[in-house]
Amino acid sequence: MGFTGLALGALLARDGISATTLPNGTWAPPDGKPHFAPKAKRVIWIFMLGGVSHIESFDPKPAVTRYGGKTIAETPYKDVLTAGFVKENVQALEAGNTRHLRMNLFPLQIGHRKRGQSGIEVSDWWPHVGECVDDLSVIRSMWTTDNDHGAILQFHTGRHIFDGYLPTVGSWVHYGLGSLNENLPQFVVLGEPPGDCCGGVGAHGAGYLGPENAGVPIEVDPDNPLPFASPGPDVYRTEQKREFEFLKKLNRLAGVEYPDDPKMRARIKSYELAFRMQTAVPDAMRLAEESEETERLYGLDHEITRPFGEVCLAARRLAERDVRFVQVYHGTSSNRWDAHSALKKSYNDLCAKVDKPIAGLLKDLKQRGMLDDTLVVWATEFGRTPGAEGSTGRDHHPYAFSIWMAGGGVKGGHVHGATDELGFHAVENRHYVTDAHATVMRLLGLDPRRLEIPGRKRLDIDFGHPITDIMV
Repeated sequence: MGFTGLALGALLARDGISATTLPNGTWAPPDGKPHFAPKAKRVIWIFMLGGVSHIESFDPKPAVTRYGGKTIAETPYKDVLTAGFVKENVQALEAGNTRHLRMNLFPLQIGHRKRGQSGIEVSDWWPHVGECVDDLSVIRSMWTTDNDHGAILQFHTGRHIFDGYLPTVGSWVHYGLGSLNENLPQFVVLGEPPGDCCGGVGAHGAGYLGPENAGVPIEVDPDNPLPFASPGPDVYRTEQKREFEFLKKLNRLAGVEYPDDPKMRARIKSYELAFRMQTAVPDAMRLAEESEETERLYGLDHEITRPFGEVCLAARRLAERDVRFVQVYHGTSSNRWDAHSALKKSYNDLCAKVDKPIAGLLKDLKQRGMLDDTLVVWATEFGRTPGAEGSTGRDHHPYAFSIWMAGGGVKGGHVHGATDELGFHAVENRHYVTDAHATVMRLLGLDPRRLEIPGRKRLDIDFGHPITDIMV
């Protein structure tokens, strides 16, 4: 539809025009107001593609080093497989038990220590985020069911990739609350999305909520942040402004003839919005406006940290301009967290690229007073096995992994949930991925069940349950 179509779709949705109404007229779409008092206004959702090893990040397990080289069956923890046998992943466990029993435990590839006043253990690959641990709620008991990279789509929609492309957490937030800034897209995506095998753009799509609620990809480039939105190099801004003014006159003439047509009003507004976005989006990407101190905070002064530092700084600038939901990806097809081999070499490289920028984002939000009402989520699709794949890596592990949240309405210096001694199963306060969705929505003042669309019934697990233990 082009950029103007994007703006028109957003306005139609905001005005309730694009919604489906039951024959008796009893159902109406959300009005953009929270269902109860929110603790956060906006979300920065940072997602690591490929599956970060939980036991070498935010849930260190020294037992895998103590019994390194032995199979699980040869350790005192040989019952961990059946101890974690639960109905949600029966099939996956039945398929994987034999393989895991034969797998030799792979020692931790990095050290770890207690950090901050809270004393939460964090791996030495995350020293800068570790400095912020007193602002984090670490959730060590996440689980999912997809053992392949379709888990990326599952984490964002709550359903297996074979269930199709359903609304994502960002699209539900957008659908329920709408915009805080009508000069910018309401749901923005930064970084390279996953490949088509893993959900692709569906990981920030809107499914049956319609494309007007999907994430809008933006490049961290003030000269070309929205390639599809540019009028072209041969069109001067003054010329385009005159074109918009002419279209506005024509639309207003039509508006005189059709004064009660809400689509006409929305169409007129869409041209104005599209024009404003062409200025507002590049302005948000002008990182050169930041101070040298801020650039250093995000690591823009070093080649290794600069690329992701720019992405994290752009996320803060968008949040500062009240973009409701900013989704950040890290880990392209050639640079993923999918450490089947050479885990130590891979993570030495990957963590060095993202640790300082993520910590810089947290520190920057906090010093600006924005962390109080900005919820930051760090997540990944699943964890990694305690045992070795080959001799130098770890395999996919859906039975237990870690995420963390910080900011708006979340306790700092807090650990929720636990895994067993090997990090094999989530055994305490277990949470399916939609519990993370429900937590985000609760902190934004939304009740997922009140967003349900007639004819689109969802199972209880799709809604999830808010993790109230991490909330202040």
